[in-house]
Amino acid sequence: MYRSHTCGELNAGHIGNTVTLSGWVQKVRNKGFMIWVDLRDRYGLTQLIFDEERSSAELMDKAGKLAREFVIQVTGEVIEREAKNPNIPTGEIELLVQDFQILNSSKTPPFTIEDETDGGEDLRMKYRYLDIRRKPVQDKLMFRHQVGMKVRNYLSNAGFIEVETPYLIKSTPEGARDFVVPSRMNEGQFYALPQSPQTFKQLLMVGGMDKYFQIVKCFRDEDLRADRQPEFTQIDCEMAFVEQEDILNIFEGLTRHLLKEIRNVEVNEFPRLTYADAMRKYGNDKPDIRFGMEFAELDDVTKNKGFNVFDQQELVVGIAVPGAASFTRKEIDKLISWVKRPQIGATGLVWAKYNEDGSLKSSVDKFYSQEDLKAWAKASSAKPGGLILVMAGDADKTRSQLSALRMHLGNEMGLRKSDEFAPLWVVDFPLLEWDEETERFHAMHHPFTSPKKEDFALLETDPGKVRANAYDLVLNGNEIGGGSIRIHDKETQSQMFKYLGFTPEEAEEQFGFLMDAFQYGAPPHGGIAFGFDRLVAILGGQESIRDYIAFPKNNSGRDVMIDAPAKLDEQQLTDLHLQLKS
Repeated sequence: MYRSHTCGELNAGHIGNTVTLSGWVQKVRNKGFMIWVDLRDRYGLTQLIFDEERSSAELMDKAGKLAREFVIQVTGEVIEREAKNPNIPTGEIELLVQDFQILNSSKTPPFTIEDETDGGEDLRMKYRYLDIRRKPVQDKLMFRHQVGMKVRNYLSNAGFIEVETPYLIKSTPEGARDFVVPSRMNEGQFYALPQSPQTFKQLLMVGGMDKYFQIVKCFRDEDLRADRQPEFTQIDCEMAFVEQEDILNIFEGLTRHLLKEIRNVEVNEFPRLTYADAMRKYGNDKPDIRFGMEFAELDDVTKNKGFNVFDQQELVVGIAVPGAASFTRKEIDKLISWVKRPQIGATGLVWAKYNEDGSLKSSVDKFYSQEDLKAWAKASSAKPGGLILVMAGDADKTRSQLSALRMHLGNEMGLRKSDEFAPLWVVDFPLLEWDEETERFHAMHHPFTSPKKEDFALLETDPGKVRANAYDLVLNGNEIGGGSIRIHDKETQSQMFKYLGFTPEEAEEQFGFLMDAFQYGAPPHGGIAFGFDRLVAILGGQESIRDYIAFPKNNSGRDVMIDAPAKLDEQQLTDLHLQLKS
């Protein structure tokens, strides 16, 4: 038996007991006549003590050779600690060591394995197995486990069945790039790793498994950010004999359950915004509604006043920033520089301070009177003490730029609090979006999303105006889930492929199996997929998913710990019928 207790469970009630612990040496403090060792496992920390009066010379000598991250097993008596530490559960006791053995020695680690480490991100990713020994990382991985268990329990209790779907599937042309896997047994042919189990979960609905879920790995070969990884985890769900309202109700319930169980937060309201309203009010389809600053379209109160910067633009739009009239000119100039960065791409920013005395002072006083500026204030719902920030240009681009500024201000002004949660549904997305590069429409979600019944006729005449029977769940400015009611008959699915530019032959080659299945009594069905990594991070009070993944990739999609991806040797390439260019 390597241990009778863990390093986190001993307390004053164990005083006088002889126990055995195993773990890693966190720290050694050697005073010569007395040695203290902090022993760590994932459950906590226990202080060990050796001293000349109660420990043999041999034991003292052996203890003096201990160093950080040695793995040891110790046996000793639990005694009362003289200098108690109220900050840890074991702070009232220590272990007077009677015997111990070194189970494994350790090189000096490349960074300190403590809550506050001196290791940079790249170094910690290279030695991720050491980083995982740190309590903050362990806590995040255990938090992920806890969220996963709550999800499984909720869905299981709601009648969902977890079904595993294949990882080696067929590559399809829609969506992001696939990761492909060459087949040794079938020369010149390739599997793809799934970007989602989409078609399989629809086939499960055809098969009568009317409530399916899976916490599943998915793969996308795309450019990365802090909240993206080439392999990620989804809570994937599908239901038969449902309409949109049924799905929204079930997954509002899941979200409420997680917020209550994990964060002890009660959320009653799940507002609904159409995609068009989200873009008009916030400039993006995943708005953070924890703070105001809704967009105000200012064309009527800004144009035709002689200010060409506004007069010649498609849209003039602004936000009112409460309490920001106190911003100095330097702070405002900093905002102007921020929006001019290449990442944002704005040409400038016009401002107007709404002073506490009711007067207004702007950067364009030459063109606008006090009465004009008060019209700005009214249109933007600005209050005395606020700051009105205005941008102009191409409508879509300008809304996107102002959205970025709004989120930046939310962060800078502390308005995006990690312990506040504001979910909402965004509905009625466009079914199709035009791609300038390929000069054809693409499915905004995926080609299996059904159009709104009332818009179906527009597919022939004005496909860009067709709304999808689709919905996204947004939490704190992040899309955490998205789904749709699916097409469930062959004729409609064939038409959809036609509008997306597929020939009948291409549609049959890629998705014939699904359309064939639709001919055997496919029920109406729909579903949703949550980004599990992102959901866990947001529930944990962060937006970057990397620390909540045991072995994440870096921004280049590399695993720097195992050095992957890596080259194959010539024999492997030959076996796989692959030949690299010389």
